[in-house]
Amino acid sequence: MNISTLDNISLTDVIPTWGFAFLLGMVFMIILFVLWNTRYIRCPRNKILVVYGRKLNDKGKSFECIAGGAAFVWPIIQDFAFLELTPIPFDVNLKSAPSKDNIMIGVSSNFTIGISNEESIMDNAAERLLNLTNEQIESIARDIIFGQMRNVIATMSSEEININREKLNSEILQNVESEIKIVGLKLISFNIKRIETNS
Repeated sequence: MNISTLDNISLTDVIPTWGFAFLLGMVFMIILFVLWNTRYIRCPRNKILVVYGRKLNDKGKSFECIAGGAAFVWPIIQDFAFLELTPIPFDVNLKSAPSKDNIMIGVSSNFTIGISNEESIMDNAAERLLNLTNEQIESIARDIIFGQMRNVIATMSSEEININREKLNSEILQNVESEIKIVGLKLISFNIKRIETNS
């Protein structure tokens, strides 16, 4: 067989049509398998999977939160990230806040917060906390807590704060819980260690 004869032989002469179709089908199936394997994302129980990109529902949201499940993330048009559900403990030392009778109150306390996996609240976390470090999340929570503690102390007299610890706890707890939900957090635990009155 000379070179001019080889030039006239096409691929379909070497591989029958059905064989070529089978080969293409196999390549396509392999590509699909690899794509599915790399883009089907499973969410661990201690995280929230946030899939974002194109609009995902009729409400026009461009992200979806999945807790403890899995989702297929379309290449190019979508991407994903995780929100950690690990609790974040820290101390809050409010050195001086004016009470109702203008006495300066200091409160030492500790808080443990975490990202909430409640459906309505974790959407807030996806919008406000995605890709933030634990230190940044703690800083946001700390600012909210300082503000709410000051608000509560301003509504109580110094005598009431010292005598009625249960009311102080309850008011701080209620105020902090309602405010941190707005950024997608939940209050896991809270404890007042010490109260100081500075006249």
